[in-house]
Amino acid sequence: MTLRHVVTWKMAATDPAERAEHATGIASRLEGLFGVVPSIRALSTGVNTLAVEGNWDVTLIADFDDGAGLDAYQVHPAHQEVVGYVRSVSGGRSAVDFEV
Repeated sequence: MTLRHVVTWKMAATDPAERAEHATGIASRLEGLFGVVPSIRALSTGVNTLAVEGNWDVTLIADFDDGAGLDAYQVHPAHQEVVGYVRSVSGGRSAVDFEV
């Protein structure tokens, strides 16, 4: 079994340039976790590129062996550093975890 963890965020900023900067900041920080957090099996991020009403700003897709791997990721110090930044710039979060 592989557990896929998908998270999307809306940025808190209303200025489009600032939103894009914050979204890119989240994506690059998350990408930096691959190879640092041992339980991450695959990781990709994406910053929204279309100005479609209702779209969120940035997405994470990360794969883990199981729930224990996701739990280890959640509490890893490097992830917690990223969480601090994300919380400082985001205005909303949505997530889903499913088996693939």
